[in-house]
Amino acid sequence: MTERTFALASGITRRDVMLAGGIAVAAMALPRQGSAATHSSTNPSENQIMSFVKTQDGTEIYYKDWGPKDAQPIVFHHGWPLSADDWDGQMMYFLEKGYRVIAHDRRGHGRSTQTWTGNEMDTYAADVAVLTDALDLKDAVHIGHSTGGGEVAHYVARAKPGRVSKAILIGAVPPIMVKSDKNPGGLPIEVFDGFRAALVANRAQFFLDVPAGPFYGYNRPGAKVSQGVIENWWRQGMAGGAKAHYDCIKAFSETDFTDDLKAITVPTLVMHGDDDQIVPYADSAPLSVKLLKNGTLKTYAGLPHGLCTTHPEIVNPDLLAFIKS
Repeated sequence: MTERTFALASGITRRDVMLAGGIAVAAMALPRQGSAATHSSTNPSENQIMSFVKTQDGTEIYYKDWGPKDAQPIVFHHGWPLSADDWDGQMMYFLEKGYRVIAHDRRGHGRSTQTWTGNEMDTYAADVAVLTDALDLKDAVHIGHSTGGGEVAHYVARAKPGRVSKAILIGAVPPIMVKSDKNPGGLPIEVFDGFRAALVANRAQFFLDVPAGPFYGYNRPGAKVSQGVIENWWRQGMAGGAKAHYDCIKAFSETDFTDDLKAITVPTLVMHGDDDQIVPYADSAPLSVKLLKNGTLKTYAGLPHGLCTTHPEIVNPDLLAFIKS
């Protein structure tokens, strides 16, 4: 992570950005404590517009399910602190190609319940199992970006036989982000402490600074900045719960996915921009591929962490090619 990224995480950098409009956040009851269970309270129908599955601890997980129900499913897993909406560019692309596309809001994020418990990878993966069981998904392709890549690795390593055909990790956090004796190339814990401090001090400003700077590479000379993209990142982030977002920082930075990667047997594509300022390339993608039994690495020169948004014309065809291969 660059010095600028650390400054953002520490809450040092501030911008005067005026935003128009607002967001509507649904008020949901907090769940009782407990882990997710493999059952759903809903029986999704073909014509549902807004859909939820409920876990054993009462958490309601929001999801989108578009396209023919007999088509091959592609399940998208978003990054921190975003929502299923971050995948709009990919979902519309694959919907047009005839696929069934599904994306959910992780617990505590977006339109799902603003949980104060269960905001860690074991429960995230269990929540995905609830969703895939409820929709009875078979031979699905699971695509995860950033934190969502960790969620994909954790879920796919534990998935029921027949549920998953392929996996794709994009700018993903595995094998592990935080620096330690076992991971000397990782980021110091102080970086993630800075994220937590900035979130508590002024989440609204922090959620402007990150997308306006390192997330999309907008802090690079000559970058083509989209104010709409910045505000959409802020919109998604502010729809979620502060406590869940705070906990998720530990989940994405300190979870060790080494055993998950070793356990995955399905073909797995690892995609990463080598100018990623959020999840540094050298300590992530190349290491993950070495741990996978059937992994392929695709490196994008000069592309940022949020490459799915900044360069869909490059990323989407590569996703399609791997899925069809």
